[in-house]
Amino acid sequence: PESWKKAVRPNTKAFFGETIANPKNDVLDIAAVAKVAHDHGVPLIVDNTVATPFLIRPIEHGADVVVHSATKFLSGHGNAVVGAIVDAGKFDYAQYPDRFKNFNQPDPSYHGLVYAQALGVGSAFGANLAYIFKIRLTLLRDIGAAVAPFNAWLLAQGLETLSLRIERHVDNAKAVATWLESHPQVEKVNYASLASSPWNALAKKYCPRGSGSVLSFEIKGGVEAGKKFIEALNIFSHVANIGDVRSLAIHPASTTHSQLTPAEQLQAGVTPGLVRLSLGIENIADIKSDLEKAFAAAK
Repeated sequence: PESWKKAVRPNTKAFFGETIANPKNDVLDIAAVAKVAHDHGVPLIVDNTVATPFLIRPIEHGADVVVHSATKFLSGHGNAVVGAIVDAGKFDYAQYPDRFKNFNQPDPSYHGLVYAQALGVGSAFGANLAYIFKIRLTLLRDIGAAVAPFNAWLLAQGLETLSLRIERHVDNAKAVATWLESHPQVEKVNYASLASSPWNALAKKYCPRGSGSVLSFEIKGGVEAGKKFIEALNIFSHVANIGDVRSLAIHPASTTHSQLTPAEQLQAGVTPGLVRLSLGIENIADIKSDLEKAFAAAK
């Protein structure tokens, strides 16, 4: 929380963080950060993509807005481009008219509507709808970020099996993380549900079922070992996506972050041997067998 306090500036409009961070599985102290945000008169917006509502329900811990890349675990099969915004309706923008002018000044495109007054706390609707109506009435109109009907249907189908899938995702992730921790070619494993993780206490507090299925580890041998490891995988797909029923893997230093200098990669948290895994729902024996073959190729 202290680092968040130090980061506040006069023009700060919101705090933003991931409930479970990709790729190192850091866990956000939602309640503590929410208190700092509210003490400074700004909302806390969190990305709950990796955790999903099955593992963490951020609004219950003080978050004001929750966003999801529903392309990932919510739809579950990597076949639909969908995003979601969930507003808790708790933050009162009318209390800070100078900071949130778009909510407190007339909107000429809607006949002078003042969102914080007409749709906020104490409005005739009986709920604080200022934020979500602002999103729908202006940003959706101006940007056109509307989900395609078929993608919406795919998301609805995916939600029906969310709990079943996440349970299997997490079981596989826990098994792989524990196995990797004792592997001779692994220097470090980043997974909050491990007792060795610096984030384990927060994981127990916010996601006792498990800290998701996106984890990373440092393979001995640096960049070359990481590339050989990825190229030798068969069950795992080599893609930049996460949250698929299929297991996915990537070596950021040679792919997504390859245009950065080594110093810039380190600044972004990408070390030479960092490998990210998004564990799917395959049989755990098959997953471990595929990983072991890749380790053999990376020697």
